[in-house]
Amino acid sequence: MSTSLKGRVAVVTGSTSGIGLGIARAFAGEGAAIMLNGFGDPAEVEQLRASLAAEFGVEVVYDGADLATAEGCEHLVREAERRLGGVDVLVNNAGIQHVSPVEDFPVDRWNAIIAVNLSSAFHTIRTALPGMKKRGFGRLINIASAHGLVASVNKAAYVAAKHGIVGLTKVVALETAETGITCNAICPGWVLTPLVQKQIDVRAAAGGIPIAQAERELLIEKQPSARFTTVEQLGGLAVFLCGPGGANLTGASLPVDGGWTAQ
Repeated sequence: MSTSLKGRVAVVTGSTSGIGLGIARAFAGEGAAIMLNGFGDPAEVEQLRASLAAEFGVEVVYDGADLATAEGCEHLVREAERRLGGVDVLVNNAGIQHVSPVEDFPVDRWNAIIAVNLSSAFHTIRTALPGMKKRGFGRLINIASAHGLVASVNKAAYVAAKHGIVGLTKVVALETAETGITCNAICPGWVLTPLVQKQIDVRAAAGGIPIAQAERELLIEKQPSARFTTVEQLGGLAVFLCGPGGANLTGASLPVDGGWTAQ
């Protein structure tokens, strides 16, 4: 285990699975104390928490705050400050999805996606910033998407939220430019998370084709590399942003998308 983040505290939203868990593991591997957040069976979440702590020898705590509300977002940051002593790194990763044409898009789904995918980042950032400014250090990392830079059909709320995350990132970067705090967005393309696996399974079932073919078709439509981005790659980038090499990198939207947004 490296110790580049030893003594730091990282809060990662939506970190009980997928990208968030990959980033939390990367931070723990660098010696950071971790606040996990997300949904899941309580026993399974506790097993995950305990296994991370044991594997990396760092303090790992969990809070199931509902990030669809401002109060939940504030609570998560306050709990990290209370239980771990502060928040040095905040990764806004939590997200939900719904696919539908605009005219048929359920209003409740729109509101939920904007709340979880966009507003939660605003609320956690505004709550964490005073402590970061007081300590003269902070790393704010917003997990946007290739859909924060380009659009796709039937994803109005998700694309709007992710474009909003990119804009929020730039504003926060400007406002904190002289404070020792950086704010950047990571914009993944296709990552093989449980959510994406479900899309592959649906495509395979609908087309009566093998899973491998459905996977290839999904990738090649958007991602020229025809390879999934891995959670380990995203974790590595997040660690870099927290280290000396990322100290003057702020306000950036960093695509990790196999060429998707280069087209």
